[in-house]
Amino acid sequence: MRTIPRILLLLLALLAILLACVDVNQTPGATQQATATPFKEHTVQGLPRSQTLVLADDEPVTLDPAIAQETASLQYVSEIFTGLVRLDDSMRVAPDLAERWDVLDNGTRYVFHLKPNAKFHSGRIVTAQDVVFSLERATDPATASPTAATYLGDIVGVGDKLSGKASKISGLRALDNATVEIRIDGPKAYFLAKLSSPVAFVVDRDNVAKGSDWYRQPNGTGPFKLKEWNKEQDLVLERNQEFYGQATGVDYVLFRFLAGSPSQMYDNGEIDITYVGPGDLDRVLDPQSPLKQDLQVYPELTIDYVGFNAAKPPFDDPLVRRAFAMAVDTGKLGEMVHQGHYTSAKGFIPPGLPGYDPNVAGIPYSPDDARKLLAQSSYGSADKLPPIVYTAPGIGGDPSPIVSAMVEMWRANLGVEVTVRQIQPDTYYYRLPDEVGNLFDFGWAADYPDPENILDVLFHTGTANNMGGYSNRQVDTLLEKARTEQEVAQRLAMYQQVQQMLLDDAAAISLWHGVTYVLVKPYVKDFAISPSGRPALERVRLELGT
Repeated sequence: MRTIPRILLLLLALLAILLACVDVNQTPGATQQATATPFKEHTVQGLPRSQTLVLADDEPVTLDPAIAQETASLQYVSEIFTGLVRLDDSMRVAPDLAERWDVLDNGTRYVFHLKPNAKFHSGRIVTAQDVVFSLERATDPATASPTAATYLGDIVGVGDKLSGKASKISGLRALDNATVEIRIDGPKAYFLAKLSSPVAFVVDRDNVAKGSDWYRQPNGTGPFKLKEWNKEQDLVLERNQEFYGQATGVDYVLFRFLAGSPSQMYDNGEIDITYVGPGDLDRVLDPQSPLKQDLQVYPELTIDYVGFNAAKPPFDDPLVRRAFAMAVDTGKLGEMVHQGHYTSAKGFIPPGLPGYDPNVAGIPYSPDDARKLLAQSSYGSADKLPPIVYTAPGIGGDPSPIVSAMVEMWRANLGVEVTVRQIQPDTYYYRLPDEVGNLFDFGWAADYPDPENILDVLFHTGTANNMGGYSNRQVDTLLEKARTEQEVAQRLAMYQQVQQMLLDDAAAISLWHGVTYVLVKPYVKDFAISPSGRPALERVRLELGT
């Protein structure tokens, strides 16, 4: 899953600081105090306050599960829709629309049995034909799903369907109204977990047939229904009272689209939960801060990195890639931007993911060696390099401090000028494939606890999320072998070997593994964020008192 660019979080944090500095309503000399008290009103925007969780977030780009690929949209999609399986709090595969399944033919055939009480929001029972339609639609070239190949590509026939060679997925069929059969191209330990991805969620055929904007009135199967969506203002989710799963939390979730500083909104009691950006962390972690008691910390299964476009000069030369990587002091960047509150990444596999190696040999910072490598490259010197463009999320004006610092390091350590091109953060990942440039900012969160979801997804030749076109036949061979290796220790050792090969080849500049810092009001109960970064809002309760 593509993560919200860290640069966007940094920009929001800086915006919060600026807004705090120009608060015209604050008495001169007074200090602004955080409040842990809830709203005094009995209603909020016409909704009962005691049953309404109030949040601030970005507006979704889409609510189509087959299209959504960035964190903001996926937040809403994951509450409105569901699939055959889900990941529980421990990131283990658990039943969802399917109440059980059989694994047959040495792990290459799965038979799913649907829950008899699983319904769409309209009240219609979910059938096996709905599952088949949804997966066929997601892999239809006309849908242009950016995630179908990644998460559904193991199913026999999906490759032919995506390429337009077949009209149906040969490895998919409805055995009867309540039973679905899926055949995959090899025994893969992570396949079931892939089906928890939103691209595998079930949609209603009649709903989709209403037109390209069908998702503005989605008929999903999830714990919440879309009550209203006021463009550029807010979005309201309403509890699905006939949900086949747990239904014990709040009746409504009100998302206020970001029109100001989330930290100030939290301080003022306008929202119940807020993510803490780098610019606010010191304030929150201050032992004297009343906010510290509201702080919850969640390690992320994420990797943020600077990618090289290896498909075009000059980064088709691995010596140039390594020179650029060795010219960046990632440790200094982390201290400058995150004040040490994020985990510096030596490799690509994050802590908490099987195969993580705390002793991995990363790419060292060495300007002298970087200059030597550049001189040894096919270009010979900095002045013979072609123009270099770094594509990054941004909202205009000067680049972020992270990007600016790296550009300055390349100038100072290599004598190379790098031009920055910014893309609006909310559409960054949708536009990046067509505007990747020579260097690009990228972040990824593992959707399931397997190193395949990092290394194979991001660096195998030809994969949809291999934005830089990196290609190494030895890496591909080892990744392909690891897919079906049944011995766990051997399989993880293969991924560790792949990781070292990627570092030796300077496939990208690994920056850091994220940590989620979030403020939660004391009256908000049962809120938690999974290691994949998704909060389960259906369980959240409010204890507002009288």
